Amino acid sequence: MAKKPKLSFWQIWNLSFGFLGVQAGFALQNANVSRILSNYGADLHHLSFFWLVAPIMGLIIQPWVGAASDRTWTRMGRRKPFIFGGAIAATLGMFFMPNSHIAMAIIPPVVFGAIMLALMDASFNVTFQPFRSLVADMTPDEQTNTGYSIQTLLINLGAVIGSFLPFVLTNWLGVENTAPKGSVPPSVIWSFYIGGSILLVSVLWTVFTTKEYNPEEFKQYNPTPENSVTEKQSFWQTLMSMPGIMGKLAVVQFFSWFALFAMWVYTTPAVAQHIWGTAIGDSSSLAYNEAANWVGVLFGLYSVFAALFSIFLDKIANSLGRVKTYSFSLLLGAIGYLSMYIFTGQYALIFSMVGVGIAWAAILAMPYAILARSLPADRMGVYMGIFNITVVVPQIVSGLLLGTILKFVFHEKAIYMIVLAGISMLIAAISAILFVKESKA
Repeated sequence: MAKKPKLSFWQIWNLSFGFLGVQAGFALQNANVSRILSNYGADLHHLSFFWLVAPIMGLIIQPWVGAASDRTWTRMGRRKPFIFGGAIAATLGMFFMPNSHIAMAIIPPVVFGAIMLALMDASFNVTFQPFRSLVADMTPDEQTNTGYSIQTLLINLGAVIGSFLPFVLTNWLGVENTAPKGSVPPSVIWSFYIGGSILLVSVLWTVFTTKEYNPEEFKQYNPTPENSVTEKQSFWQTLMSMPGIMGKLAVVQFFSWFALFAMWVYTTPAVAQHIWGTAIGDSSSLAYNEAANWVGVLFGLYSVFAALFSIFLDKIANSLGRVKTYSFSLLLGAIGYLSMYIFTGQYALIFSMVGVGIAWAAILAMPYAILARSLPADRMGVYMGIFNITVVVPQIVSGLLLGTILKFVFHEKAIYMIVLAGISMLIAAISAILFVKESKA
């Protein structure tokens, strides 16, 4: 087997640069969709049901995109057609999401918001999976950690941009930050316009600067083993033949993504109630919108800390091992969540975001780096797509349960949802050490 050529830093950078824009859009969605849907009339304890759209899209789309991109060979490349097509659709969704008045005469604003959320998330999923596989396709084994660390850095730089946009537009440029019930503040509308533009431009950068291996080169660098899974296998046969490490990582993924989903859905009402003292059900007051903007800042900051940590993640993982690095990072994330209940000042929450950011960096990189050594190259896309089930299932479970828990157990005090996230992340950290053993090869 011929060895894949080593890539320069900038070649690895270009492989994932489009992820910067995709994540900027995803961060805008995570920090503002609960706010937008609340403005459109969604009840607090119903928010998690709307957020079910995101993992359901991932469950349906990513395995299909992974399998399709494994079999796709075009003049544009193998993964790039899906990255490019998903980016165009995601950009359109971002432009329309905060503008319910476009369809108000036909459907209620909250239904329009749910449809646009589905479009955005479906499109994000079309781009996410091929980006993961592209790094595995192009990097030799000794650069796998580096490839996913740089991807994590770019993801978090994009998240910083997306998370900070409403705060910057409001506090630095004076864009209006409130709107009547049923409408979205101009600061959020313009943030989505800017974020969508960044998404499209950055993806075009990857498309035009990255040359994928052609079929002959790919076979040269990745000869098909005699016992390789054939393309004629059904989805269920492929699922049953997956390497055992995927099932072990699934346990860790369940508890870590359960925690992330709770954070994305409930941080805005949690901070508004716990720090700003807003009433339960308030979604339009000045105090609530100030809290929402601060949550955008906090989400941006955890992405800053994740980006900084990702710079050293490669060396830490090479030194300590991927599993130990993964577990310790999740432990720090659990501490970050739990500390949000203890703190009562908005600036103290910045310290909480340090732990959350470190956990987020590890979640984005370590499972995929661990898998890269265990998956057959000719089926990398489909297995990476199947692995996304471990991301979306815990979110679906969260979406089905969290609204009920919030209403009947926590009496709509959203800060306790963040405490629950901390406990879940702690279980994930323990599970990583107990169940996951990485390949030495």
